[in-house]
Amino acid sequence: MYDIITFGSATRDLFIKSKDFKIVKSQDFITGQGLGFNLGSKVPIDDLFFATGGGGTNTAATFAKQGFKVAYVGRVGDDTGGRAIIEELKNLGIGSFIGIDKKLKTAYSIVLSTGKERTILTYKGACHNLEKKDVPFGKLRARLSNKSWFYIAGLSGKSASEILPIIGFAKKNRIKIALNPSGSQLALGLNGLKNILSAVDVLLLNQEEGARLVGLPFNKEKEIFKKLDEYIKGIAVMTKGPKGVVVSDGKNIYSAGVFKEKRYIDRTGAGDAFGSGFVSGLIRNGIEEGIKLGTANGTAVVEELGAKNGLLTKNRYQNEARWKNLKISKEKL
Repeated sequence: MYDIITFGSATRDLFIKSKDFKIVKSQDFITGQGLGFNLGSKVPIDDLFFATGGGGTNTAATFAKQGFKVAYVGRVGDDTGGRAIIEELKNLGIGSFIGIDKKLKTAYSIVLSTGKERTILTYKGACHNLEKKDVPFGKLRARLSNKSWFYIAGLSGKSASEILPIIGFAKKNRIKIALNPSGSQLALGLNGLKNILSAVDVLLLNQEEGARLVGLPFNKEKEIFKKLDEYIKGIAVMTKGPKGVVVSDGKNIYSAGVFKEKRYIDRTGAGDAFGSGFVSGLIRNGIEEGIKLGTANGTAVVEELGAKNGLLTKNRYQNEARWKNLKISKEKL
Protein backbone atom coordinates (compact mmCIF):
# COMPACT_ATOMS: atom_id res chain seq x y z
CA MET A 1 0.00 0.00 0.00
CA TYR A 2 1.21 3.49 -0.86
CA ASP A 3 0.88 6.22 1.75
CA ILE A 4 1.38 9.08 -0.70
CA ILE A 5 1.38 9.47 -4.47
CA THR A 6 2.83 12.62 -6.01
CA PHE A 7 1.98 14.25 -9.33
CA GLY A 8 3.96 17.02 -10.99
CA SER A 9 7.08 17.86 -12.92
CA ALA A 10 10.21 15.75 -13.31
CA THR A 11 13.29 17.55 -14.59
CA ARG A 12 16.96 17.09 -15.25
CA ASP A 13 18.83 20.03 -13.70
CA LEU A 14 22.24 21.48 -14.49
CA PHE A 15 23.70 23.97 -12.01
CA ILE A 16 26.37 26.32 -13.36
CA LYS A 17 28.24 28.73 -11.11
CA SER A 18 30.63 31.40 -12.28
CA LYS A 19 32.07 34.51 -10.67
CA ASP A 20 32.16 35.97 -14.18
CA PHE A 21 28.34 36.15 -14.24
CA LYS A 22 27.47 39.77 -13.51
CA ILE A 23 24.29 41.32 -12.17
CA VAL A 24 23.21 44.04 -14.60
CA LYS A 25 20.72 46.72 -13.55
CA SER A 26 18.37 47.76 -16.33
CA GLN A 27 14.73 48.73 -16.74
CA ASP A 28 14.65 46.34 -19.70
CA PHE A 29 14.23 43.53 -17.15
CA ILE A 30 10.96 42.97 -15.25
CA THR A 31 12.84 42.73 -11.96
CA GLY A 32 15.10 45.68 -12.79
CA GLN A 33 18.10 43.35 -12.84
CA GLY A 34 19.49 40.78 -15.24
CA LEU A 35 22.35 38.33 -15.53
CA GLY A 36 25.16 39.26 -17.90
CA PHE A 37 28.44 37.94 -19.29
CA ASN A 38 30.75 38.84 -22.14
CA LEU A 39 29.10 38.16 -25.50
CA GLY A 40 31.20 36.20 -28.00
CA SER A 41 33.77 35.05 -25.46
CA LYS A 42 34.40 31.94 -23.38
CA VAL A 43 33.09 32.32 -19.84
CA PRO A 44 34.96 30.33 -17.16
CA ILE A 45 32.75 28.11 -14.99
CA ASP A 46 33.72 27.68 -11.34
CA ASP A 47 31.48 24.68 -10.72
CA LEU A 48 28.83 22.58 -12.42
CA PHE A 49 26.57 19.92 -11.05
CA PHE A 50 23.88 17.61 -12.46
CA ALA A 51 20.82 16.67 -10.43
CA THR A 52 17.15 15.87 -10.84
CA GLY A 53 14.32 18.16 -9.84
CA GLY A 54 10.72 19.03 -10.47
CA GLY A 55 7.91 19.35 -7.94
CA GLY A 56 6.60 15.83 -8.47
CA THR A 57 9.90 14.03 -7.85
CA ASN A 58 11.24 16.48 -5.24
CA THR A 59 8.23 15.97 -3.00
CA ALA A 60 8.27 12.21 -3.56
CA ALA A 61 11.89 12.19 -2.36
CA THR A 62 10.97 13.98 0.89
CA PHE A 63 8.16 11.54 1.64
CA ALA A 64 10.44 8.57 0.95
CA LYS A 65 13.18 9.96 3.19
CA GLN A 66 10.58 10.47 5.92
CA GLY A 67 9.73 6.79 5.83
CA PHE A 68 6.48 6.84 3.86
CA LYS A 69 5.69 4.42 1.04
CA VAL A 70 5.59 6.64 -2.02
CA ALA A 71 4.94 6.54 -5.74
CA TYR A 72 5.27 9.17 -8.45
CA VAL A 73 3.02 9.57 -11.49
CA GLY A 74 4.46 11.55 -14.38
CA ARG A 75 6.05 11.61 -17.80
CA VAL A 76 9.63 11.83 -19.08
CA GLY A 77 11.30 11.74 -22.47
CA ASP A 78 12.98 8.73 -24.03
CA ASP A 79 16.43 10.08 -23.29
CA THR A 80 19.33 10.19 -20.83
CA GLY A 81 17.58 12.69 -18.55
CA GLY A 82 14.48 10.52 -18.33
CA ARG A 83 16.50 7.43 -17.52
CA ALA A 84 18.40 9.33 -14.81
CA ILE A 85 15.12 10.35 -13.17
CA ILE A 86 13.73 6.82 -13.26
CA GLU A 87 16.96 5.43 -11.81
CA GLU A 88 17.05 7.96 -8.98
CA LEU A 89 13.45 7.26 -8.00
CA LYS A 90 14.26 3.55 -7.94
CA ASN A 91 17.30 4.16 -5.72
CA LEU A 92 15.13 6.16 -3.30
CA GLY A 93 12.64 3.31 -3.08
CA ILE A 94 9.91 5.31 -4.83
CA GLY A 95 7.41 3.46 -6.96
CA SER A 96 6.89 5.01 -10.37
CA PHE A 97 4.10 5.13 -12.90
CA ILE A 98 5.95 7.00 -15.61
CA GLY A 99 4.91 7.46 -19.20
CA ILE A 100 7.68 7.67 -21.81
CA ASP A 101 7.17 10.46 -24.34
CA LYS A 102 8.56 9.57 -27.77
CA LYS A 103 8.26 13.12 -29.09
CA LEU A 104 9.19 15.51 -26.29
CA LYS A 105 12.47 15.47 -24.38
CA THR A 106 12.63 15.26 -20.59
CA ALA A 107 12.10 18.66 -18.99
CA TYR A 108 15.38 20.46 -18.37
CA SER A 109 16.51 23.36 -16.19
CA ILE A 110 19.82 25.20 -16.33
CA VAL A 111 20.46 27.13 -13.13
CA LEU A 112 22.94 29.99 -13.64
CA SER A 113 24.29 31.19 -10.31
CA THR A 114 26.51 34.05 -9.22
CA GLY A 115 26.76 32.49 -5.76
CA LYS A 116 24.13 34.85 -4.32
CA GLU A 117 21.53 35.17 -7.07
CA ARG A 118 20.34 32.80 -9.77
CA THR A 119 18.53 32.71 -13.09
CA ILE A 120 16.88 29.51 -14.36
CA LEU A 121 16.56 28.59 -18.03
CA THR A 122 13.75 26.08 -18.46
CA TYR A 123 12.59 23.66 -21.13
CA LYS A 124 9.10 22.48 -20.17
CA GLY A 125 9.37 19.08 -21.82
CA ALA A 126 7.55 15.79 -21.41
CA CYS A 127 6.33 16.12 -17.81
CA HIS A 128 4.02 18.96 -18.85
CA ASN A 129 2.41 16.68 -21.42
CA LEU A 130 0.78 14.25 -18.97
CA GLU A 131 -2.38 12.64 -20.35
CA LYS A 132 -5.21 10.79 -18.65
CA LYS A 133 -3.93 7.51 -20.07
CA ASP A 134 -0.67 8.08 -18.16
CA VAL A 135 -2.52 7.93 -14.83
CA PRO A 136 -3.18 4.24 -14.05
CA PHE A 137 -6.27 4.75 -11.91
CA GLY A 138 -7.00 1.02 -11.70
CA LYS A 139 -3.53 0.19 -10.37
CA LEU A 140 -3.62 3.14 -7.98
CA ARG A 141 -6.97 2.07 -6.55
CA ALA A 142 -5.50 -1.33 -5.71
CA ARG A 143 -2.49 0.23 -3.93
CA LEU A 144 -4.22 2.92 -1.84
CA SER A 145 -6.17 3.07 1.41
CA ASN A 146 -8.58 5.66 2.77
CA LYS A 147 -5.65 7.06 4.77
CA SER A 148 -3.58 7.75 1.66
CA TRP A 149 -2.71 11.15 0.20
CA PHE A 150 -2.23 12.68 -3.23
CA TYR A 151 0.31 15.52 -3.42
CA ILE A 152 -0.20 17.55 -6.61
CA ALA A 153 2.78 19.81 -7.28
CA GLY A 154 2.01 22.40 -9.91
CA LEU A 155 0.66 20.52 -12.91
CA SER A 156 1.00 22.94 -15.82
CA GLY A 157 0.79 23.01 -19.59
CA LYS A 158 -1.28 20.19 -21.06
CA SER A 159 -0.93 18.33 -17.76
CA ALA A 160 -3.02 20.96 -15.98
CA SER A 161 -6.17 19.62 -17.63
CA GLU A 162 -5.70 16.32 -15.80
CA ILE A 163 -6.11 17.81 -12.34
CA LEU A 164 -9.91 17.39 -12.29
CA PRO A 165 -9.85 13.62 -13.05
CA ILE A 166 -7.12 13.16 -10.43
CA ILE A 167 -9.03 15.10 -7.78
CA GLY A 168 -12.30 13.38 -8.70
CA PHE A 169 -10.67 9.98 -8.28
CA ALA A 170 -9.20 11.02 -4.94
CA LYS A 171 -12.47 12.21 -3.48
CA LYS A 172 -14.35 9.14 -4.75
CA ASN A 173 -11.82 6.90 -3.01
CA ARG A 174 -11.52 9.03 0.17
CA ILE A 175 -7.91 10.02 -0.54
CA LYS A 176 -6.73 13.30 0.96
CA ILE A 177 -5.32 15.97 -1.35
CA ALA A 178 -2.47 18.46 -0.92
CA LEU A 179 -2.22 20.99 -3.75
CA ASN A 180 0.58 23.37 -4.65
CA PRO A 181 -1.06 24.97 -7.72
CA SER A 182 0.80 26.05 -10.85
CA GLY A 183 0.82 29.57 -12.20
CA SER A 184 -1.63 28.64 -14.94
CA GLN A 185 -4.05 27.24 -12.35
CA LEU A 186 -3.75 30.33 -10.14
CA ALA A 187 -4.48 32.50 -13.18
CA LEU A 188 -8.00 31.00 -13.22
CA GLY A 189 -8.79 32.94 -10.04
CA LEU A 190 -10.91 31.86 -7.10
CA ASN A 191 -14.07 31.33 -9.13
CA GLY A 192 -12.24 29.35 -11.79
CA LEU A 193 -10.67 27.16 -9.11
CA LYS A 194 -13.65 26.76 -6.79
CA ASN A 195 -14.43 23.16 -7.77
CA ILE A 196 -10.79 22.23 -7.16
CA LEU A 197 -10.33 24.20 -3.94
CA SER A 198 -13.49 22.76 -2.39
CA ALA A 199 -11.93 19.29 -2.61
CA VAL A 200 -8.48 20.19 -1.27
CA ASP A 201 -7.36 19.24 2.26
CA VAL A 202 -4.13 21.30 2.19
CA LEU A 203 -3.54 24.29 -0.09
CA LEU A 204 0.09 25.42 -0.34
CA LEU A 205 0.93 28.90 -1.64
CA ASN A 206 3.58 31.53 -1.17
CA GLN A 207 2.53 34.93 0.16
CA GLU A 208 2.58 36.61 -3.24
CA GLU A 209 0.43 33.86 -4.79
CA GLY A 210 -2.08 33.99 -1.95
CA ALA A 211 -2.45 37.75 -2.16
CA ARG A 212 -2.80 37.72 -5.94
CA LEU A 213 -5.33 34.89 -5.87
CA VAL A 214 -7.73 36.71 -3.54
CA GLY A 215 -6.93 40.23 -4.78
CA LEU A 216 -5.69 41.65 -1.47
CA PRO A 217 -2.40 43.25 -0.30
CA PHE A 218 0.10 40.55 0.71
CA ASN A 219 0.39 41.86 4.29
CA LYS A 220 -3.35 41.40 4.98
CA GLU A 221 -2.83 37.84 6.20
CA LYS A 222 -6.05 37.38 8.16
CA GLU A 223 -8.14 38.83 5.36
CA ILE A 224 -6.42 36.58 2.81
CA PHE A 225 -7.13 33.49 4.91
CA LYS A 226 -10.74 34.51 5.56
CA LYS A 227 -11.26 34.81 1.81
CA LEU A 228 -9.58 31.47 1.13
CA ASP A 229 -11.72 29.85 3.82
CA GLU A 230 -14.79 30.69 1.76
CA TYR A 231 -13.50 28.28 -0.88
CA ILE A 232 -11.60 25.58 0.99
CA LYS A 233 -12.62 23.39 3.91
CA GLY A 234 -9.11 22.27 4.74
CA ILE A 235 -5.83 23.93 5.71
CA ALA A 236 -4.33 26.93 3.90
CA VAL A 237 -0.57 27.44 4.06
CA MET A 238 1.26 30.62 3.02
CA THR A 239 5.06 30.71 3.00
CA LYS A 240 6.87 34.05 3.39
CA GLY A 241 10.43 33.22 2.40
CA PRO A 242 12.94 34.32 5.05
CA LYS A 243 10.06 35.67 7.17
CA GLY A 244 8.63 32.21 7.80
CA VAL A 245 5.15 30.81 7.31
CA VAL A 246 1.52 31.35 8.30
CA VAL A 247 -1.10 28.58 8.36
CA SER A 248 -4.87 28.67 8.82
CA ASP A 249 -7.16 25.78 9.70
CA GLY A 250 -10.22 28.00 9.36
CA LYS A 251 -10.36 28.73 13.08
CA ASN A 252 -6.81 29.65 14.06
CA ILE A 253 -3.73 31.16 12.47
CA TYR A 254 -0.35 29.60 13.23
CA SER A 255 2.80 31.66 12.59
CA ALA A 256 6.48 30.76 12.69
CA GLY A 257 9.82 32.13 11.62
CA VAL A 258 12.68 30.10 10.16
CA PHE A 259 15.63 28.04 11.34
CA LYS A 260 18.98 29.77 10.99
CA GLU A 261 20.93 28.45 8.01
CA LYS A 262 24.44 27.12 8.57
CA ARG A 263 25.24 28.27 5.04
CA TYR A 264 23.35 29.38 1.96
CA ILE A 265 24.10 27.51 -1.27
CA ASP A 266 20.99 27.48 -3.45
CA ARG A 267 17.25 27.80 -2.87
CA THR A 268 16.17 25.53 -5.75
CA GLY A 269 13.54 23.12 -4.43
CA ALA A 270 13.06 24.88 -1.08
CA GLY A 271 9.34 25.39 -1.70
CA ASP A 272 8.85 21.72 -2.56
CA ALA A 273 10.86 20.75 0.51
CA PHE A 274 8.69 22.88 2.78
CA GLY A 275 5.40 21.69 1.29
CA SER A 276 6.21 17.99 1.43
CA GLY A 277 7.78 18.39 4.87
CA PHE A 278 4.64 20.16 6.10
CA VAL A 279 2.38 17.37 4.87
CA SER A 280 4.70 14.75 6.38
CA GLY A 281 4.55 16.42 9.79
CA LEU A 282 0.82 17.07 9.51
CA ILE A 283 0.16 13.38 8.88
CA ARG A 284 2.26 12.38 11.86
CA ASN A 285 1.27 14.91 14.49
CA GLY A 286 -0.78 17.85 13.25
CA ILE A 287 -0.23 21.41 12.04
CA GLU A 288 2.53 22.50 14.42
CA GLU A 289 4.63 19.45 13.61
CA GLY A 290 3.97 20.15 9.93
CA ILE A 291 5.28 23.69 10.30
CA LYS A 292 8.38 22.53 12.15
CA LEU A 293 9.28 19.70 9.76
CA GLY A 294 8.48 21.77 6.66
CA THR A 295 10.63 24.65 7.87
CA ALA A 296 13.50 22.34 8.81
CA ASN A 297 13.35 20.54 5.46
CA GLY A 298 13.34 23.81 3.50
CA THR A 299 16.31 25.10 5.50
CA ALA A 300 18.29 21.91 4.96
CA VAL A 301 17.74 22.07 1.19
CA VAL A 302 19.14 25.58 0.74
CA GLU A 303 22.31 24.45 2.52
CA GLU A 304 23.11 22.03 -0.32
CA LEU A 305 23.28 22.24 -4.11
CA GLY A 306 20.35 20.61 -5.87
CA ALA A 307 16.70 20.20 -4.95
CA LYS A 308 17.07 16.79 -3.28
CA ASN A 309 20.53 16.63 -1.70
CA GLY A 310 19.67 18.39 1.54
CA LEU A 311 16.32 16.72 2.15
CA LEU A 312 16.01 15.45 5.71
CA THR A 313 15.67 11.80 6.54
CA LYS A 314 13.36 10.89 9.39
CA ASN A 315 16.30 9.97 11.61
CA ARG A 316 18.24 13.16 10.88
CA TYR A 317 15.21 15.32 11.61
CA GLN A 318 14.45 13.53 14.86
CA ASN A 319 18.04 13.33 16.11
CA GLU A 320 19.61 16.70 15.23
CA ALA A 321 19.21 19.18 18.07
CA ARG A 322 18.97 22.18 15.73
CA TRP A 323 15.48 21.14 14.61
CA LYS A 324 14.03 20.79 18.10
CA ASN A 325 12.94 24.35 18.78
CA LEU A 326 10.89 26.61 16.55
CA LYS A 327 8.62 29.20 18.09
CA ILE A 328 5.09 28.79 16.75
CA SER A 329 2.38 31.25 17.76
CA LYS A 330 -1.35 30.57 17.55
CA GLU A 331 -4.20 33.06 17.51
CA LYS A 332 -7.87 33.09 16.60
CA LEU A 333 -8.62 33.89 12.97
